[in-house]
Amino acid sequence: MTWQEVTLFGLAAGVIGSGAGGAAAYFVPRLSERLMGTILGLSAGVMLAVVFMELIPEGISITGFPFLLIGLILGVLVFLLLDNYLPHDHFFSSEKKNLSFLKKGVLLAIGIALHNLPEGLAIGVGFAASSSLGITLAILIALHNFPEGMAVAFPLIYSGLKRQTALTITLLTGIPMGIGAFFGAILGAISPLTLGISLGFAAGAMLYIICDELLPDAYQTAGSHLSILGITAGVILGVIIS
Repeated sequence: MTWQEVTLFGLAAGVIGSGAGGAAAYFVPRLSERLMGTILGLSAGVMLAVVFMELIPEGISITGFPFLLIGLILGVLVFLLLDNYLPHDHFFSSEKKNLSFLKKGVLLAIGIALHNLPEGLAIGVGFAASSSLGITLAILIALHNFPEGMAVAFPLIYSGLKRQTALTITLLTGIPMGIGAFFGAILGAISPLTLGISLGFAAGAMLYIICDELLPDAYQTAGSHLSILGITAGVILGVIIS
């Protein structure tokens, strides 16, 4: 697959994922939290299967475990730094009332846009390994971006901003994912060593997203039983995909 096609896949994952969340905020007051939490658990399960059945084994087979481990640690550290130093919040956070809705929405838009860059990098690297892995990651990250799109759109709408403007801002937050996918495709094609390390980076990024965002939000909203069912179904689906 060409780098242009990979870039388009990354762009589509970012814009469609975030845009779908923005559209949900545009058309409906709020989705059922139990349903949303179950979907998040399902996404987490699929991601776990892909990480341990595709990304990690593929990276080890290309460069060996030490270089895969370097990439994995880098992936976790990058997202840890992003969470600590850039504005980013979860859709189900209890802190929404601490800032004005407009300021909250703008800050979230900036933070999520910047988070989408390394997520796009993971998509590009996935395509460098195989088209099927790249497509799988693009779909999973698009699903992950759905609640983040809602997180941006809701406070902007509540602030009095026109719904069309809020939806446009939400769509724009997905553009950096296309940029990241471009660089990921280029980086993964340089050499087997960079591809193996990059696959480790993608695995670390996915693990951070699963553990820091998907699982906590799933348990908080859907409860333990529905979350476990969603995660289990997601793992089974991920195994089938892999």
